[in-house]
Amino acid sequence: MEKAKVYVTRDLTPAGLVKVYEALGVHPSGKVAVKISTGEPGGHNYLKPELISDLVQKVNGTIVECNTAYGGRRGDTAAHLEAAKEHGFTAIADVDIMDADGDMDLPVKGGEVLDVDPVGKHLENYDSMINLAHFKGHPMGGFGGALKNQSIGIASAEGKAYIHTVRRTRNPEKLMACWSSNPPEDLDLDAIQDDFLAAMAEAAKAVSDYMTEKSNNPRAILYINVMNNLSRDCDCSAHPEDPCMADIGILASLDPAALDQACIDLIWNSDDPGRDRFVERVEQQRGRKILEHAEKIGLGTRNYELVEI
Repeated sequence: MEKAKVYVTRDLTPAGLVKVYEALGVHPSGKVAVKISTGEPGGHNYLKPELISDLVQKVNGTIVECNTAYGGRRGDTAAHLEAAKEHGFTAIADVDIMDADGDMDLPVKGGEVLDVDPVGKHLENYDSMINLAHFKGHPMGGFGGALKNQSIGIASAEGKAYIHTVRRTRNPEKLMACWSSNPPEDLDLDAIQDDFLAAMAEAAKAVSDYMTEKSNNPRAILYINVMNNLSRDCDCSAHPEDPCMADIGILASLDPAALDQACIDLIWNSDDPGRDRFVERVEQQRGRKILEHAEKIGLGTRNYELVEI
C-alpha cells in the first residue's frame, strides 16, 4: 500500500491547528461534526476550547459526543451537557450528545470480533466529520488517539459496553462488573485484551464505512491528533495523572491508522525522560495491537510519510 501522508506542526496554537487542518487539502461538506472528548469533570488534560475554537468555527462545526458507560458526570445527557458547558465548549459551538435519543447499529464489514457497532443515533444527522482527538495514554486501551475517538467516542453508552466487553453485554451497568470480575486462572487475558483492541478498530471502521457511504465521499472524515498534555491517563478520568512528557505537536492525516502510528512512533523515538512511563502504559495493555488490526481490516496503513509544516 502507498505511504499515507501525515502532516505535523510543532505550533500548538489555534493558528497551528488550522494550519495542519488546511494542509490536508480537503474540506468537510454539509453538516459537520467535530468529535472531541469533552473531558470528565475533575480532569484537566482535555483539549481546551480556546485551542480548538478557531477550527470548529471555521468549518461551522457542531461538537459531538456520546454518553459514558461508567457513570460519572457524563453518564446522562443533561449532566454531560452541563459538563461541556463548565469546560467552555458550549460557548464556542453547539454541542450534540449523539445518543440523547438512543442509538443505531452500524454493520461491521469484515469484522472478526464484532457484528455491529451501536453508535449515537444523531450520527445520521451529519454529512462529514473532523475526528479531533487528544492523544494520550489509556488504562484499558494503552493509548487513545484517532481510532479510539472514532470507536469508543462515537459509540453510544450501550455501544461502549458492547465494545469493551466484546459483545458480552450492551448494558452499561454490567460493564464494570464484566471487567472487574475475577477471571478463571486458565483464561487467556492477552487474547481477551487483543479482542477488545480489535473491537475498537472494527468499530472505528464501521463509522468510516457509514460516513463514506452516506455521503458518497471517501474523505468524509478528517483526522487530527493533538499531542499535548501527554498523560498516561485518559480524559475520561476525573483524576488523571499529570503529563509525563513535554508537548510534541499537532498531527493530521486522511488515514487514522497512519496518524496513530505516527504519534506512537514520536513517543517511542523521543528522548524525553518521561517517555518510558508512557511507553510502559501502552505495552502493559498491548495497545499497538489496535494499529495492526486496523491495517488488517483495511482501515488505513501503518506505512506513512511524516511531513513537517
